[in-house]
Amino acid sequence: MDLILPGEDDPRRLGVRAFLEDHPTPTGRQLAEAGYVAPHWPRPWGLGADPLHQLLIDEELRRAGVRRPDNQIGIGWAGPTILHAGTPAQKERYLMPLLAGEEIWCQLFSEPSAGSDLASLATRALRDGDDYVIRGQKVWTSGAHLAQFGILIARTDPEVPKHDGITYLICPMDSQGITVRPIVDMTGMHSFNEVFFDDVHLPVANRVGEENRGWSLAKVTLGNERVSLSGAGTIWGRGPTAADLVELVRQQGGCTEPLLRQRLAGAYIDGEVLRLLRLRTVAAAVAGRPPGPEASVRKALADAHGKEVMRLAKDLSGAAGMLAEAAPFGVTDPVWSFGFLFSPALTIGGGTAEVQRNIIAERSLGLPHEPDRDAGTPWSRIRR
Repeated sequence: MDLILPGEDDPRRLGVRAFLEDHPTPTGRQLAEAGYVAPHWPRPWGLGADPLHQLLIDEELRRAGVRRPDNQIGIGWAGPTILHAGTPAQKERYLMPLLAGEEIWCQLFSEPSAGSDLASLATRALRDGDDYVIRGQKVWTSGAHLAQFGILIARTDPEVPKHDGITYLICPMDSQGITVRPIVDMTGMHSFNEVFFDDVHLPVANRVGEENRGWSLAKVTLGNERVSLSGAGTIWGRGPTAADLVELVRQQGGCTEPLLRQRLAGAYIDGEVLRLLRLRTVAAAVAGRPPGPEASVRKALADAHGKEVMRLAKDLSGAAGMLAEAAPFGVTDPVWSFGFLFSPALTIGGGTAEVQRNIIAERSLGLPHEPDRDAGTPWSRIRR
């Protein structure tokens, strides 16, 4: 299955090409002001582009070797939320620098006791006149050591049900009372952090939306993914694919070990299934159909697939796989070793594999909610 895009003379293509002729090496600010960073956003920050227009812009930028600013949390999470519920002053202050990559954002959501069950968060935001005073701890915060701002959810009313009483705030990361501590993972890299809040004062003007209504805003960001044909890599859309591994094996003369050959064939098949699911999702968006269960199914499959591809690469390396920069057949390429060490995170980050399967079971298959074990509900009485 392939998605056929409009031809070379499409006026939307020509518009992007004209921009690139005037700006052969555009800055992040130039891309943002042209509406090419988040083209699906409304003007003046985007172009109000439909899915097909978005794909054309992607293709033309990719062909010219132009990359958008790298500000994943800002563009993918903070921006859509501010766009949805922010004040005019917040939109004016934050959106264009965010799109241009001039101000990096992080996400201050997860806590030591509130990961998959995020609504159980305990970080408090106590109202004190025109400020909120923040006390608590966040963990697994990607890029907190690099970010200028964070999107923070904190509990403002502990007396109501846990999904209520949560408020969404914009948090300058240089605020007095914030401590960022690195978490070094087993790849040897530092991308995650713990963040501690010791009586951090944030102005009420930094609140996005209404007080105690932050949970609904936290969910808004999940529905604002840009339509894209990219993201085939096994590490959350980045890095090598199963097809890359097969090609590497082919270049080195093939694999004669039967079990490894079978695993290699299986990985390639799974990669093709995921590619077709990705195309189905894009095709549905282009046709104006509402999103189906493909996104959750694709994530549940892709995470396990990524782990298997990286394990297989190590197994194909033999004893050389113990070396830091080894790739299959002794080829030197550190991406495979890094991917192997990082891949256990795939089924945890962004929604654990167990949570994804619950979503598929309950929302797509119509199965009953998981019973409350603490309530002593007999499993035999759980029927549909």
